[in-house]
Amino acid sequence: MLARAAENLYWMARYLERAENTARLINSTTHVLLDLPLGATFGWNNLIEIAGLENHFQQNYPEANEESIMRFLIEDIRNPSSILSCVQYARENTRTLREVLPAEMWERINSLYLYVRDNAGLACRSRRDRYMVLNNIIEQRHAIVGLVSGTMALDFAYQVIKLGRNIERADMTTRILDLNSAVQFPEDSVLHEPLMERVWMSTLNSLSAYQNYRRLISMNVSGNAVFNFLLGDMRFPRSVVHCLSEIESCIKLLPRSRQLQQLVAHLRIKIAQRNTEDLGTLAMHEYLDVLQADLAEVHSAVTQNYFHAWHGDGAGIKTDQSEFAFAQ
Repeated sequence: MLARAAENLYWMARYLERAENTARLINSTTHVLLDLPLGATFGWNNLIEIAGLENHFQQNYPEANEESIMRFLIEDIRNPSSILSCVQYARENTRTLREVLPAEMWERINSLYLYVRDNAGLACRSRRDRYMVLNNIIEQRHAIVGLVSGTMALDFAYQVIKLGRNIERADMTTRILDLNSAVQFPEDSVLHEPLMERVWMSTLNSLSAYQNYRRLISMNVSGNAVFNFLLGDMRFPRSVVHCLSEIESCIKLLPRSRQLQQLVAHLRIKIAQRNTEDLGTLAMHEYLDVLQADLAEVHSAVTQNYFHAWHGDGAGIKTDQSEFAFAQ
């Protein structure tokens, strides 16, 4: 497979996953805001900071209010991580790779693009319509994942798609978890514990994890238990450690992957050996920041190892993109 084609598949998967998880992040923030009392410090601007887009937002919008932030995250094509931009980029990548994808893939992604394009403005104006539109985006994205998993040959192209999806999913799970580190209640609030329970329930619901948490962990929702579940429970497919396991299984089937396998295995073991039982919100935020940097390192290693088509004795000699990154 050509390095350029592999990179397009990888980013197609990442963009689709990012579109879905941005929708989940917005829904989670909406639920958190509805549950907060007067005096609690949390706002829509926290959503921009957690997504890592504050500098880009400030360059294009003079004020950080709900309407401008929703426009920026959902329909602004100047933001490469907006839902519309992500789906549009995924659509363009799919258009050039029809020969390696299921025949219906283009139709499904094009249909998703048309839906987002036609309804993004509606989602920005009304919370009720926003919830409906974002849930429809999530559902259509699930149909695309099901199509890939159910009909695509388990070849190198499939492994690259799976690799990109799980790297993006792991990163976005940490960002959704990070929402709660930004919530601060008044020190004398007698409702602190029940309100934080509601906040963590919103986090679980945003990741479709609430039912699994109650069945596998506890009927009671507590911050540390939710944090550890979404971070390190192999039984839940959106947990960070499960995503790392999926990444590892993909990499083992790719050539020249020994160092990359070691990097991912080290990160997975690092999470397994964590001590997060008594972390406060600030410590959780710092821990997640480090974890996001580690995931960015995995992405960089994947890019350098395959999409830049390095060759030779490890000295780092870059070839033209027309060279093969994967041996068939």
